[in-house]
Amino acid sequence: MTRLPVFAALLLSACALPATPPALPPVTGASAPATTGTQAPASQAIRDRPATILVSIDGFRPDYLHHGDTPHLDAIAAAGVSGSMYPSFPSITFPNHYTLVTGLRPDRNGIVSNTMEDPAKPGALFQLSDTKVTHDPDWWNEAEPLWVTAERAGILSGTMFWPGSDLPIRGMRPHDWILYDADYTSAQRVRTVLDWLRRPAGERPGFVTLYFDTVDKASHHDGFYAPQKTAAIRDVDAQIGVLRAGLAQIGRPANLVIVSDHGMAPVPIDQRIDPASVAPPATTRTLGWGPLVAVYPRDGVDPRTLDASVGRHAHDQCWRRESLPARFHYGRNPRVAPVICMADTGWSFADRPAGYVRGDHGFDPRDPAMRALFLAQGPAFRSGRRLAPFDNVDVAPLLRDLIGLPPGQGLDGTDQTFRAVLRPERLDR
Repeated sequence: MTRLPVFAALLLSACALPATPPALPPVTGASAPATTGTQAPASQAIRDRPATILVSIDGFRPDYLHHGDTPHLDAIAAAGVSGSMYPSFPSITFPNHYTLVTGLRPDRNGIVSNTMEDPAKPGALFQLSDTKVTHDPDWWNEAEPLWVTAERAGILSGTMFWPGSDLPIRGMRPHDWILYDADYTSAQRVRTVLDWLRRPAGERPGFVTLYFDTVDKASHHDGFYAPQKTAAIRDVDAQIGVLRAGLAQIGRPANLVIVSDHGMAPVPIDQRIDPASVAPPATTRTLGWGPLVAVYPRDGVDPRTLDASVGRHAHDQCWRRESLPARFHYGRNPRVAPVICMADTGWSFADRPAGYVRGDHGFDPRDPAMRALFLAQGPAFRSGRRLAPFDNVDVAPLLRDLIGLPPGQGLDGTDQTFRAVLRPERLDR
C-alpha cells in the first residue's frame, strides 16, 4: 500500500491554485498505514478488465460544454455517452461526492452537509477547515465507498483525492491514496494517476478516482463570470486530454466516467438575505451560509421557538426537519439540523454582500442551474448516446458493473439508467 508525500493538508475550499503551475515533482511512493479488514483475491478475469476511472470536476455545469473551451470533453461527449444528473439534496460538495461512490443519498450515507453536528458526538463540529474532525472515521462509517468495496473484493483502488478517501473507512483505505493538498496542480494529479496505471498487472489499481477543484474555486472566489473560471475550465479540459493521451501511450484501456457533484448559479451582489431575518440570534444559532443554513435553538431555549423560523419568506423557505419535501429524501438522519433554510436560486444568506457576482450552489437540486455533468467513454460504452437527466445515485451501481463488483444491496440508485448505452458483452464477470 502506498501514498505519495504531500505538502500541508488544506481544506477543499481553499484558495484557487496559482496561475502558473509549479514544476512537477518526482512521483515516489512511501509506506502508508496498514490496511485492516478482509481482502479477497480478485479473479484473473476481473484483474484483466479495463481500468475504471471516475473523474470529478467540482462545480462543472453541463452547459459549460460546446463553447470552444472544452474540446477534449466535447470529443468524449460526441464519441461516448453524455447527459446531466440531478444532484442529491443538499447540492453541495461533500454530501454529493459521497453519494457518487456509495449509491446512498446523504441522509443515508451520513455526510449530510459540509458543516454538521452529530448528537452522538457532543461538542464536535464537522467542517472542512478542521481535518482533525473530518478525518474521524465515525463520520464516514455509515456507508461504504466503492474503493473499500473493491479492496475487499481483491481489486486494487487508487484515489487521487476524493472526500473521505484519505482516512480508513470501515477499517480499510484504498491501496493508493493521497492526503488532500490544495497545492497539488491538475497536471500533478493526472501524472499521478498515469503513473499508477503504468504498473504491471496485479500491481496497478482497477478502480481510480481523480478530483479537480479549480472550476468550483474560481466560481466561488473570483466570480461566476470571471475570466479565471474560464481559464480553469480550459485547464481541466486540457488535463483530461493529457489523461486520454497518456492512457493511449501506455496502451491501457479504461472506462472513463466524468461527473460533477453539482452545478453553479450566479448570485448578484444585492441578492443578500440576512440570516438574522429568519433565525433571530437571541434564541437560535445557525450553521452554514450561502444558499443553505441550518438552524438550532440556543442552549436552554425552548425548541418550539424554532417555529418562528419555519415557512416561506421573501427569498427563501425554512422547513422543520420532519417536514422537508419528500423529493429531497432528507431529514431522518439525526445529523440533520432541526430546521433547514434554503435560499431561492440566485440569493444567499450572508451578513454582508460579496464584491462581485459570486458563483454558488446548494440551491434546489431540481433547478437547471444545479444540474451536474455526466460523460462516459470506453470499451463498455456505446458511441454517441445521450441520456435523459437522472439522479446521481445511479452512478455507483454503474461503477460496480464496470469494476466487476456484484450489484449492491439496498442502494438508492439503479444501473437500469445505463442499460441502453452499455455493451453487455464488455461486462461479463
